[in-house]
Amino acid sequence: MVSKQDDIQLSLCIAEISFLTFNEKNTLWKNLDNSEALALLSIDDISRIVGRQCRSDIWDGRNNLKHAEYAYRIMKAYNIRTLSCENALYPALLRETVNAPFLLFYRGNAECLAERTVSVVGTRQMTHEGRHAAFSFAYDASKDGVTVVSGLAAGIDGEAHSGAVEAWFDAVEAGSAGTCGKTAAVLPCGVDTIAPAKHKRLAGRILAADGCILSEYLPGTPVESWRFVHRNRIIAALSPATVVVEAPPGSGALITAAYAADYSRDVMFHEAAFSGGAAALSAQVKKKLEHEYAAGRASKGKIENIPEKYLEDGAPVIKDYADYCKCLTELPGMRSRQKNKDGQLPLF
Repeated sequence: MVSKQDDIQLSLCIAEISFLTFNEKNTLWKNLDNSEALALLSIDDISRIVGRQCRSDIWDGRNNLKHAEYAYRIMKAYNIRTLSCENALYPALLRETVNAPFLLFYRGNAECLAERTVSVVGTRQMTHEGRHAAFSFAYDASKDGVTVVSGLAAGIDGEAHSGAVEAWFDAVEAGSAGTCGKTAAVLPCGVDTIAPAKHKRLAGRILAADGCILSEYLPGTPVESWRFVHRNRIIAALSPATVVVEAPPGSGALITAAYAADYSRDVMFHEAAFSGGAAALSAQVKKKLEHEYAAGRASKGKIENIPEKYLEDGAPVIKDYADYCKCLTELPGMRSRQKNKDGQLPLF
């Protein structure tokens, strides 16, 4: 007889229930023995177990089980494994956040998430300065034994992963791979799919470099635009600090920074975010957003979400990985910037 702990299908079924919170999923897990028992529950049964009335039009037990069975077949085909919140390898920093994932799905070496970590994020429309900054920062972090966390997106994310991967392969040649950090990519879809597709080779190199590809979504889950924003909270939660390399107004990287701030994590900006090229890019993006706002396709908040807002709140600017390490040891506010008489923030 299969024990409750061995019933991966039950955990898959529960992870698939999008209308339940982390705590409610755990409550359901503790009150059920197998996936068939869950499939037989009505929405009223689930409501009684979790102690909250759930909408009656969002539950189909048999369809839920069907999705879980499909995901399980994909897991076996791709050697995809899971981490539950009770697993010792489940990242402690992630576990402490509000509504953490009930399950994490991963390929590769999940142990790298238990090492020292830093999240590195930025825009897809990077400048030359941003490309170099992301690669070199991640390279140096990895050489120092730190796992670099990012989202595998085009632009800054890809450069950050690439820098960490190159550091690992250089360490292998030098015979020091044991002390080198890895890189972890958080996906906005199931880990059986690489998004964007052009980063399939990079994803393979991440795995070859003893890194990890992970997601909270069941295998077989497709990419959808809202999932990019949703996964950003995981990127922010996995590290004690998030470094924003480049981020024009409304950038998804700034959403990650907002999550990090909400989690009481350090938020830092690389000086590349304020280079001449970055300023020109930001001006272009702002102009486009203003047109979209006038047409009712963008919010005012998106236009106003800019790096300078975080600097006003005390976020420091760093030059490189060594400066990042120095910043971590400084007292809060030491790098805070005050506006001058013209209302501008002096950056350097």
